[in-house]
Amino acid sequence: MEFKEIIYEKKDGVARITINRPEKLNAATQVTMHEMAQALSDAWVDSSIGVVVLTGAGDRAFCTGGDQSIRRVGGYKGTMAVLPLEVLWQQVTQLIRSIPKPVIARVNGYAIGGGNVLQVACDLSIAAETAQFGQAGPRVGSFDPGIGTGDLARCVGMKKAKEIWYLCRRYTALEAREMGLVNCVVPPDKLDEEVDKWCQELLAKSPTALKMLKYAFHAEWDGIIGITHLGVGALSLYYGTEEAMEGRNAFMEKRPPDFSKFRK
Repeated sequence: MEFKEIIYEKKDGVARITINRPEKLNAATQVTMHEMAQALSDAWVDSSIGVVVLTGAGDRAFCTGGDQSIRRVGGYKGTMAVLPLEVLWQQVTQLIRSIPKPVIARVNGYAIGGGNVLQVACDLSIAAETAQFGQAGPRVGSFDPGIGTGDLARCVGMKKAKEIWYLCRRYTALEAREMGLVNCVVPPDKLDEEVDKWCQELLAKSPTALKMLKYAFHAEWDGIIGITHLGVGALSLYYGTEEAMEGRNAFMEKRPPDFSKFRK
């Protein structure tokens, strides 16, 4: 795959997605999010991948949300004939939450606005001490009506989430860890080492157990969609049994299935 605004790398069981717009503090366009969706989908179906890492290019920013320079009346505009940025953003955050593999946010700098929404959607977040967090919506005439508010409230509590969104304050990495917004904070020169360590720990665990745990964590909160993901995860396990294949084989062979031995 060739991309214009992200870097996508796969090595030793880890897929790394890097937003590659450092000159814009990794603010995203439609192209960025479209490419991220493609990369996440590829990591989903690649059986050699066990962990996904999401980060930003350079050492100043993880992601600072949508690129305000392409925002016009009615939303974000661009040259690519794809869905609007605000719709693509929801698709990407939903992919992060749905992919049956852990996703780690490697927060190397500013995680502001939609960038904070992305790291909140990740399963785990590891931040450099120099990272900063916060929302910008009410300051720039925007807001996140879904994952960016709901998941944030579940991370830090309703009162704190409202403070973060209403006031648009900046929070240090240590403050973010104290409120439960990130898992771990390390010096900038130790960030890659720490992320690699967490990746290796995850790769040593049962991939099926991790998948089902991820779906179980979201099932109660996500309503019928959450239950569907949990159910489809279980269905994939069932498809690997002799019982399931007996039903399929009987259909193909035009005979009644014999499930009697599976009641034992």
